[in-house]
Amino acid sequence: MSTHTPYPFTAIVGMDDLRLGLLLNAVSPAVGGVLVRGEKGTAKSTAVRALSALLPPVPVVTGCRFSCDPAAPDPRCPDGPHTPEDVPGGDERPARMVELPVGASEDRLVGALDIERALAEGVKAFEPGLLADAHRGVLYVDEVNLLHDHLVDLLLDAAAMGASHVEREGVSVRHAARFLLVGTMNPEEGELRPQLLDRFGLTVEVAASRDTDERVEVVRRRLAYESDPAAFAARWAREEQELRERIVAARALLPHVELGEGALRQIAATCAAFEVDGMRADIVMARTATALAAWAGREQVCSQDVRQAALLALPHRRRRNPFDAPGLDEDRLDEILEQNAPDEPEQPEPPTTDGGGDPDEDPDGPDGGPGGGPNDPDGGPDDPDGGPGGGPRPEPAEGPEDTRGPSVPEQPGERPASDGAAGTEAAPAPAGEPFRTRMLSVPGVGEGAAGRRSRARTAQGRTTGSRRPNGHLGRLHLAATVQAAAPHQGIRGRSGRGLVVRREDLREAVREGRESNLVLFVVDASGSMAARQRMSAVKGAVLSLLLDAYQRRDKVGMVTFRRADAELTLPPTSSVDAAAARLEKLPTGGRTPLAAGLLRAREVLRIERLRDPARRPLLVAVTDGRATGGPEPVVRARHAARLLAGDGIASVVVDCETGPVRLGLAGELAGELQGPAVTLAELRADAVSALVKDVRRAA
Repeated sequence: MSTHTPYPFTAIVGMDDLRLGLLLNAVSPAVGGVLVRGEKGTAKSTAVRALSALLPPVPVVTGCRFSCDPAAPDPRCPDGPHTPEDVPGGDERPARMVELPVGASEDRLVGALDIERALAEGVKAFEPGLLADAHRGVLYVDEVNLLHDHLVDLLLDAAAMGASHVEREGVSVRHAARFLLVGTMNPEEGELRPQLLDRFGLTVEVAASRDTDERVEVVRRRLAYESDPAAFAARWAREEQELRERIVAARALLPHVELGEGALRQIAATCAAFEVDGMRADIVMARTATALAAWAGREQVCSQDVRQAALLALPHRRRRNPFDAPGLDEDRLDEILEQNAPDEPEQPEPPTTDGGGDPDEDPDGPDGGPGGGPNDPDGGPDDPDGGPGGGPRPEPAEGPEDTRGPSVPEQPGERPASDGAAGTEAAPAPAGEPFRTRMLSVPGVGEGAAGRRSRARTAQGRTTGSRRPNGHLGRLHLAATVQAAAPHQGIRGRSGRGLVVRREDLREAVREGRESNLVLFVVDASGSMAARQRMSAVKGAVLSLLLDAYQRRDKVGMVTFRRADAELTLPPTSSVDAAAARLEKLPTGGRTPLAAGLLRAREVLRIERLRDPARRPLLVAVTDGRATGGPEPVVRARHAARLLAGDGIASVVVDCETGPVRLGLAGELAGELQGPAVTLAELRADAVSALVKDVRRAA
């Protein structure tokens, strides 16, 4: 299949919100880009790549690496200043779509300054990055939620200011960077921080259609495209051209669209009623409503434009914590708009997304069959995983538990399930109120991905020393470089005030910041934890630790153990939302196979170490320390703990034991793991009792 023939935008089946969000940004890039959230296989990437073919050609100054407009060249362009001889005529090229890989470096994104030449020759040698390539085009970030936070910050700063600034040790370069920003993400792989979500102008949710006819049409069109891309594109050429002309017309109309006082008051009232933080939402809604009016061919913004703008610009700005799903109450929205409605003689029809060449005008389209529904570029989407809904089926009752010492007394208000019967299963207890936890970190200094938990050598952070560069020079350590070059100035024939610097003198900065870790929870879900108040408190503690992991950009995983075995309830992932959902449905009951839980955790960590050797793990065991079931359960549990300690796994035990009589089994487990044990009360950041922040291995 030819990679030079993109899938036609107008051939995408359904996806009205996605297409509209992209087209509005094509009409008015000031809207601020669009974030596309959805499950895998829903044509997110296909739609974005198809959009670039619709954008009008871009006139550029001949030979300018930064795509300056001949009609208004950037006076601060690094390739400028552009003389009048450069400007007339110029060249014309198609609008670019530049893709930012998840693993891109900062220099690849913003560009790189050659510090060696700057010091030795006194010249600014700047190699443009992806932001320069995307100027006046489309910048596409697939899996934007997996991009490092500092890169997302740089990207969104450039999108907001329309320019990119690169500074290295006093050498500064600035160039224009105005582009249509599109990010796609699968929420199952982790969320963006709310601060970053807010920087995207619009957000749309996409999902695979459950309509059989639509899915059939998706497959039919995709197979036709793969068999002959050029012929398929030719069948949609008329619709593509009409939509391209409509974008040009809407761009020309945009400056003449009037945002009246009534519409502006509706926007402000809507944002205030939905308690949206800050003023960015109001501004984005105003720009979006104006673009909607231009797209519909009108010179006046109406209430319908404001309503559609709210549905695109507000849902992702209403999240109050990471576990809130984005959304907007449409009945409440209609009520607010009605209360603040200006006097309007009539309401126009909502704008369509496909222009005059909309193939939906022909119900069968060029390929036959109905329109509507998502297009899957990689084949049909997988059925969603419903997750653990109700736990395993009850098993035949086993004998009484083999416990050490007296059982934990029942507290007032608790209703414990029978620990002795593995078939007895309590209904899932709700999670308690989350709280701010004390920070737990891995000892030593790592080299993992940037985050906010444990000490690490990173590209960002405070400078702790210098070293000779290994290959390409990173961040220059100026003082160390001067110190290395100073003794050789006489031999090198220095004359004047300039310093003679050679490559062997260069030193780069060694920086120390924070890394993210893999936090693996090992949760006791046996009958000894089934007292409803206790399990609610335990879930609240784990939920609090999940919130902490989200804020520190960690990966999380969860192993639970009950009855006769342990289960990997959640494989390591960046989605703490998924962990919270599994935790909420976690059933309890049965015996306490502590050894099985620890051994399963060890196997999970072994596999993850092979996949990502730089990411250091932190094991958090949430248990009262009891071990029952099978021969010598306590001996086997202690042996498993010693194996984890021997692997160098940093661990902490959250002691869930309650009541006046305490057996101290969790503390003994922590001793075998060579880590600390903390009670639920000590886990709170505001606890009076002292708690070490680092997970220290006992001597």
